[in-house]
Amino acid sequence: MQTKFNNQLIDIGVNLMHRSFDRDREDVVARAIEAGVTPLLLTGTSLRSSDEASRYAGEFPGKLFATAGIHPHDTRNCKEHTMDKLRKLAKLPQVVAIGECGLDYNRDFSPRDVQRKWFEEQIKLACEMQTPLFLHEREAHYDFVRIMKPYVGSINKAVVHCFTGSLQELHVYLQLGFYIGITGWICDERRGKHLRELVKQVPLDRLMLETDAPFLTPRDLPVKPQDGRNEPAFLPHIAATVAACLGKTAQEVADSTAHTTKDFFGLMNR
Repeated sequence: MQTKFNNQLIDIGVNLMHRSFDRDREDVVARAIEAGVTPLLLTGTSLRSSDEASRYAGEFPGKLFATAGIHPHDTRNCKEHTMDKLRKLAKLPQVVAIGECGLDYNRDFSPRDVQRKWFEEQIKLACEMQTPLFLHEREAHYDFVRIMKPYVGSINKAVVHCFTGSLQELHVYLQLGFYIGITGWICDERRGKHLRELVKQVPLDRLMLETDAPFLTPRDLPVKPQDGRNEPAFLPHIAATVAACLGKTAQEVADSTAHTTKDFFGLMNR
């Protein structure tokens, strides 16, 4: 049975420009709104996807927002003009963060030195524009923190999206003042079991929720999508799982995370 909310949930990470949504993108947005998930934040992971996300978000004012950034996987394609183009996108009213940016040593689709260079360039851009950072870190905690630390006093805010790390890593991020994004990974009885304990360590005013759709479909959905595709309409299920871990009602988690998200991304007056 779908959890119903009196007020909205906000999905801070939706890869809505992914090709799997090409056939029914508007329907996906409509289903999210029907499920009480609104607004949605569309994730930019390359210049192209950042441009597409910002354009699409601009067609749904107040319902869709976007981030603009270069995922570590795509940093191999960065050029000297890349930051100038991101800067222009970040000035758009519907663009609310720099990212998804960071380090990914799990797959190494881009050389590690290249990842580090362009991660730091995006941090500098966020500091310059006083724009929040939407961060990605996988199996790169040491270098990630080493690069971030000198900028902690200068950045606006930062959220570690799709956190799946250890207790020690979580404590470091919280001590640095970072926010934490939790996905349907927490619904995975194999890989996400440890998250059910770790989420209790995250202060409610630092916690945000996301689907990372079309990826990370919750494994324990009562009715699984035939194509296996995740979408933001499933966020209430994630919220209910987080609430059960915290010993709170789903509505309390929805209200708290929505308020935190609005404040973090400056959505109050948009």
